[in-house]
Amino acid sequence: MGAILKREDAIRKVSDLINEVRVCMFTTIDDHGHVISRPMATVDVDKDGNVWFFSNEYSGKVTQISENNELNLIYSHPGHNTYLNIFGIGSIIIDKEKMKQLWTPAVEVWFPEGIDDPRLCLLKVDTKQAWYWDNSSSKMVIFFNMLTSIIRGKRYEEGEHGELDIE
Repeated sequence: MGAILKREDAIRKVSDLINEVRVCMFTTIDDHGHVISRPMATVDVDKDGNVWFFSNEYSGKVTQISENNELNLIYSHPGHNTYLNIFGIGSIIIDKEKMKQLWTPAVEVWFPEGIDDPRLCLLKVDTKQAWYWDNSSSKMVIFFNMLTSIIRGKRYEEGEHGELDIE
């Protein structure tokens, strides 16, 4: 197991990894206990490590969060060999000023009425725990390191990984 980063470093690491990928698999649990995942575009990671999304207030994920607010965000960038798994507590936020602050033209694709769309809400994920794997070396370097491990009969070291202590 890798090192556990402390709050300030952990928030910076979470932000950096999310900003590389932007889209995650947003995972909730429905009322039958089924795990449901769907891609969601991240709009912000704030200074406290909270992750923000725009959503339709009447969507299934919002219903699921109102019934069970524990969720996971899974970010993956195979091209860079970076991965992030966040466990957090979701909340539904209706705040026009915060929406204006986070609004981007890309959000307008889903909400053409803009900030005044009556379905529009924000989802805030309060990050409780996060785990990451970051081996952003080139594929050739990774292959060389794996081959060296095989030749030497030693365990392959897969790069930087660990737990991020946000709380």
